Amino acid sequence: MSTLLPYLPQLMVAWGAYIIATASPGPAVVAIISTAISRGRNAGLALAFGVLTGSYTWAMLAAAGLSALIRSYGNALFILKIAGGLYLLWLAFKALKAAMRKETENALPLEKQPPTLRRLYFKGLGIHLTNPKAIFSWLTLVSLGTPQDAPHVMPILIGGCMVLGVIIFMGFALLFSVEPVHRGYKRARRWIEGAMAGFFAFAGLRLLTAKL
Repeated sequence: MSTLLPYLPQLMVAWGAYIIATASPGPAVVAIISTAISRGRNAGLALAFGVLTGSYTWAMLAAAGLSALIRSYGNALFILKIAGGLYLLWLAFKALKAAMRKETENALPLEKQPPTLRRLYFKGLGIHLTNPKAIFSWLTLVSLGTPQDAPHVMPILIGGCMVLGVIIFMGFALLFSVEPVHRGYKRARRWIEGAMAGFFAFAGLRLLTAKL
């Protein structure tokens, strides 16, 4: 532990940056919140777990030297950007369809064919794996929190981020699945779904037009 003390301030800065980046509104956070509100706790947790899996997949790749791979395979990142943007636009389309349904139309499909926890998990995984910004965030965190003369600090950095990610993402799922919030969603469902559609559309178009 004493060998880590000199690097603790640097780790704290990196963990602080991770908290800000993770808790800030983005496609993953919005998807977790909307799923927890509309589908309940287990659905929100399943999607959050998928987001976490995607996040830590990029973390492991960043730790393994992803920046070198990006320089060698720049076209792959461009394809990933296009796929991520189109996926967000597809989520926007689905949210818009839900917003346009009347209450009687909306209730029947939800009862007959609710998304399985497995599907929600892969939805969360897809949101994060197709987001190039998640890659660059982890590359920044790894370079920010890992001194060049102390590569052994990297597992501590990633481990701390993993704990923080569980607290933040799972916390959103639990917080927005409580019954009063769920009742509020039912009253304002169409407005909420419409807002989700607008957000996903904005994020998708922004991703498609962003320069890498």
